Amino acid sequence: MLFINFIVSPVSRLTTRRVPVLAAFLLLAGCTSAPEGVYPVDNFDLDRYLGKWYEIARLDHSFERGLSQVTAQYSLREDGGVAVLNTGYDANKGEWKSAKGKAFFVADPETGHLKVSFFGPFYGAYVIVELDPEYRYALVSGPNRGYLWILARSPELSQSELDRLIARAAELDFPTDDLIFVAH
Repeated sequence: MLFINFIVSPVSRLTTRRVPVLAAFLLLAGCTSAPEGVYPVDNFDLDRYLGKWYEIARLDHSFERGLSQVTAQYSLREDGGVAVLNTGYDANKGEWKSAKGKAFFVADPETGHLKVSFFGPFYGAYVIVELDPEYRYALVSGPNRGYLWILARSPELSQSELDRLIARAAELDFPTDDLIFVAH
């Protein structure tokens, strides 16, 4: 918060009440952006993207730590957004875990850049960086290079396709040596 206060404090017309609102806006706005130099696919077709995807590989985060058999199910919402249901198995606890969310396009429906929320008004970037022309696999980024997923329509991806997606992620400076490969 010190960084944000440093940025906005020289603005003399801001009242003390507006500074926290502006700071929160600046923090949240940055969460839906693509990482610098990472661009979403164009000519995106949401109808073809909807359905079940299997998580093939990911960078580690607390919200998915220890989960196997991870899938994401995308469906159309009545408001034009996307309903998201992520599911994974926690072998240590012997139970399935799931998280429901919602997603909306950041710019336009032909650009593979959405903002997704699992926690109320807080959104994070969902940037489709690479997408198979047949919508069989995808490389997806979050708001920074600490978030990366390789998804596929089936629980397995050919080694050549996986290698190509990992190489593409490495070209974009993602820490591919840290990828976790998901058991299905």
